[in-house]
Amino acid sequence: MTENTPSTATGPGGKTSLFTSNPPSTLAAKSFVNLYGSVYEHSPWIAERLVENGITPALDSPENLASAMQVIVERATRDEKLALLRSHPDLAGKLALADLTTSSRNEQQGAGLDQCSKDELVRFSELNDVYKGKFGFPFIFAVKGFHRTDILAAFERRVKNDMDTEFNEALQQVHRIALLRLQSL
Repeated sequence: MTENTPSTATGPGGKTSLFTSNPPSTLAAKSFVNLYGSVYEHSPWIAERLVENGITPALDSPENLASAMQVIVERATRDEKLALLRSHPDLAGKLALADLTTSSRNEQQGAGLDQCSKDELVRFSELNDVYKGKFGFPFIFAVKGFHRTDILAAFERRVKNDMDTEFNEALQQVHRIALLRLQSL
């Protein structure tokens, strides 16, 4: 990797694209981790491990980079995966109203989770408590493209899953969130 520093270019529709102006394979390790370390919520270790494996031009698209990052997670220990899941915020619950990353806040607002009725907010809070008590990590749902009522229905359904099913579903949701975040860069 070269010692490029990140800059941005404007692509179609005036959208800034890091992948066009600074393909991942051209970035210094520190720059890569700074730009992509937050794709997985509070888990820069995924980008750091990817750098250790080498960033090639084959990873210079959001989809290919997301796939490579997913492989890093799949090779992680169960404890590391559990820590990754636990790093996510509650959806629309009392904790979600407090300390969110910018990405999480924007994603939840986009789904209308910041506009829950009092009854919806109470139900989200109840489900968050039951879900975390049962599984030991927060309910994770890649909310982009969904309305809060769809998310609440999925929550009601998934809280009934067994541990292995839900652990795997939560990881798949985390990977979808990462892909969506990379596609938005």
